[in-house]
Amino acid sequence: MRHFAEHGYRGGRVEDIASEVGVAKGTVFLDFGSKEGLFLEAYQAAVSRLPAWLDAPTEIVEAGFWATLNFWLVRTEEFIDDDWVPNRVAMIGRYDTGLGLRRPIDRFMRSEDPFGTLEFVEYGVRRGELRDDVDVEMIASMLDWLAERFQDALASEELDPGLIHRRPERRGMRIKEFLEVLRGGIAPQPPEEPLG
Repeated sequence: MRHFAEHGYRGGRVEDIASEVGVAKGTVFLDFGSKEGLFLEAYQAAVSRLPAWLDAPTEIVEAGFWATLNFWLVRTEEFIDDDWVPNRVAMIGRYDTGLGLRRPIDRFMRSEDPFGTLEFVEYGVRRGELRDDVDVEMIASMLDWLAERFQDALASEELDPGLIHRRPERRGMRIKEFLEVLRGGIAPQPPEEPLG
């Protein structure tokens, strides 16, 4: 994981990894089949080390879905700094790999749900904080995609479309806006007033 975190997927070299761990390059290919297979194992190990949504402190989780989501967004940079290697490998899996590797990464994320997104969404629905008229898997997929990319923008100026790092004093406001836009889509909507 560390080698890929430091060099990226494209810059990572199997020869260098084999040398670092004291095995022959052929042994790596024998065990993993390819550089893609090696990275996929590193990626799976990395995301499995990262906390799930509901791993937030108890008092935060008890405050609800939106408080928990806010907790993770506000602490994104601190969280990444605390354990940068698996976070960096997860980010590399999203941005520095080709479509051929994205397919098994996406299959793993859907089948294993290492961040517990489906459970988190079901928790929000049970509390009445999320819509119950939209399939929970659809909401979980949207949340995974949107929140990951927003956190990536918070953590990396290279992935920020100019929302946060250009004017860092607006970071808190941007998190609040993101939550409000998301809330507009997946929170229960008040009933419409009858016309006239």
